[in-house]
This record gives sequence, structure tokens and C-alpha cells, in this order.
Amino acid sequence: MRLAFSTLGMPGLPLSEVATLVAGGGFHGVELRVHPEEPVHTGLRLTQRVDVVEEFKEAGVEILALAGYARVAEAGEDEPVLDEVRALAELARDLGARAVRVFPGGGEQSQEEADATAARRLARCAPLAADLGVRLLLETHDSHASAAAAARVAARVDHPSVGVLWDTLHTWRAGETPAESYTALHGHLGYTQVKDAPSREDTTPLPPGEGTVPLDEVVRAVCASEPPGEFGTGAWLCWEYEKRWFAEVPSAAPLLAEVARHLRGLHASAVGEPPLTEA
Repeated sequence: MRLAFSTLGMPGLPLSEVATLVAGGGFHGVELRVHPEEPVHTGLRLTQRVDVVEEFKEAGVEILALAGYARVAEAGEDEPVLDEVRALAELARDLGARAVRVFPGGGEQSQEEADATAARRLARCAPLAADLGVRLLLETHDSHASAAAAARVAARVDHPSVGVLWDTLHTWRAGETPAESYTALHGHLGYTQVKDAPSREDTTPLPPGEGTVPLDEVVRAVCASEPPGEFGTGAWLCWEYEKRWFAEVPSAAPLLAEVARHLRGLHASAVGEPPLTEA
């Protein structure tokens, strides 16, 4: 099992500091939030893209994915959405990222309309993503919060460069058990975002293990199909700690090492390894 950290947890920090903290905390990779207010966005020049790559390469941290904000199921014209997805995919190629996160954003449309819109747009972008060596991942979010809903779109596209990003908080809030979510995502899973929170109603971020999200079941479900030692994209767990939206929660930096230890402990338990001991 490999661990990544989402930069949503360290808003405002220079990338050099993020890379150092993530590596020092025992994480292998990062999910970079892509937005005009962030250091990483689609307007970066080539030399700036090279600088981003070097920052993380020097720290020994892989850029796992880019968290974009294209809404592929949103009502309206296709071209602006397609242009946004293409720009994200090209940025991912330049940064060496494996995947691009997109949102559904189906809004008030019927489920059939939202599914059809998302599938049509993802199908049009899939060949380019394949050429760039990038996978487009529809996050279990908003109009497609359940794994069943997101997987339905991925199955409709039926292209290896289109899959699903499993946000475990949203599928749990949608009423699915982790086992049900993982079963629905079989064959489509890109990687897994782990979060913890006090309850389905109160989503204030907590470090994994301090809330009520059944993360032990999440890790057990993933490990059931991921042999120990195999580190394909599906074997990545990404801790998403949404401090950007919850300014009152503690900084992620001092929590990293303990969170990594906790997630490794869940993995050890899931694959039947001896419990971790303190050094």
C-alpha cells in the first residue's frame, strides 16, 4: 500500500515545504489541487511546470494525481468542459502525474441526463488521455456521490483511460458500505481518498482513526484484491484533509507521521501482517 497526501490539507504553503513535510511524514506521493489560487494551475508555463516536477523529485515524492475542478456532468455546452479536461490532462502529462480528478456536477438534471452528459464528455477526452499516459477519474461526489453512480458512468464510457476516484466519505454518506462501494468500483478504481469525520452529518475533518468513517473496512476491501507488494494505482490511499474549507481544524503538518502510521497499521491488519510496533 502506498500513501499520498492531498495539498488541500496545507493551503498556502510553498510546494518546497509541502514536499519536505510529506516525505518526512512517511508519505510516498501527493495529490495536487489545481486551481488559479494554488501554485499549480493550468496556466503554468513550461519552465514553471519543470520547477514543480523538480521540487517533488528532489524530495522523493511522486505526483500521483491532479485534483481538477472540471464538472463533466454539468448542464451546458460541451466544449468549455472538454477544453478544461484537456488542459488538465496535458498538465498531468507535463508533471508526470498518473491521473486527473474530475467532478460530476450533474446538478438538477435527471440521473439519466447527467450520466449521458458525463459519459459523452469523458469518452471524447479518453483518447487524448490515453495518448498522454493519463487516466481521467470521476470522483464519487455531488450528483454521483455513490460508487454505484460513478461506476455506472465509467462502465458506459468503457475505456481504460477513464475510471473512478473513490472518495470514501461521500460513498459512506450515500449509504454504501465500503465493501459495497469497492464491489461497484471493481475494474474502475483509480485510487482511494481516505477521510474521517465525526458523523455522516458533521463532515469536519479529523485525522483518520478519530472519527466514525469505517476506514478499516475501506482498507480491507482494497487489500482483498490488491496483493501485498503490488503498488498499482489502485493500491494508493490518499489522505484528504480539507483544511482549506475548515480553517478551525489543526494544521496537517504535525499529524502526518501519526496518520501514516495509522494507515499502515490498517494495511498490516488487512493483509494479516504482525501489528506495527514503535521504533
